[in-house]
Amino acid sequence: MALLRGVWCAVRTFGRSGVELCAGCGGHGHSPFSFVCIPKFFSSNVGNYPKKPMSSYLRFSTQQLPIFKAKHPDAKLSELTKKIAAVWRELPDSEKKVYEDDFKADWKAYKEAVIRFRDRLTPSQLTTFEREIRQKRLKKKALIKRRELVMLGKPKRPRSAYNIYVSESFQVAKDESAQEKLKSVNKAWKNMSLAQKQVYVQLAKDDRIRYDNEMRSWEEQMTEAGRTDLIRRTVKRLGKGAER
Repeated sequence: MALLRGVWCAVRTFGRSGVELCAGCGGHGHSPFSFVCIPKFFSSNVGNYPKKPMSSYLRFSTQQLPIFKAKHPDAKLSELTKKIAAVWRELPDSEKKVYEDDFKADWKAYKEAVIRFRDRLTPSQLTTFEREIRQKRLKKKALIKRRELVMLGKPKRPRSAYNIYVSESFQVAKDESAQEKLKSVNKAWKNMSLAQKQVYVQLAKDDRIRYDNEMRSWEEQMTEAGRTDLIRRTVKRLGKGAER
């Protein structure tokens, strides 16, 4: 469980930075650990919305990551996260308190800065700002969720017969743009007989079996780790039915 929490924290801390996230929309990211992207069409005041401080564990992780990377240059991020989480668990309370006190101080300053910031906005600015921030938070939550699932090793969804054919044909096609390739591949698929498509239909069935088997194993691991929130609803209902 502690490992999964550590992975979750790493996803939030060491994923793409706010600067990178803002690159696509042209917004401004002021902190490498900020996930709040403020669009340019806001006023300069709104663009200066205070950033939430990192938790005590995230502060420790951020500090330790370069050190562990230097010691283990070939290690994966998930492995480094596990090592850092282990060190944090064994850290004496007196040493943890340093990080916790820094967080509490920054949190107090953050809350005060938020109050000052909101007081400067007009009612219409505040309404617009809150609506946009809600939208950004939903997008951020979805992004973090996807990254968490990747870090936790959730199996890839099964491909359809058509998708398998497209993937295979794209690798064979040459000297064409992606759009031209897709157009020609789609035309070729439509002109194929049912017998010709059967090969890809069977591959899709095999991929579905692979997915179902991997998902059962993965969901068992998530259940043991206490992450029942990641289990599919249909699986939860079947489990409850079996208990009756």
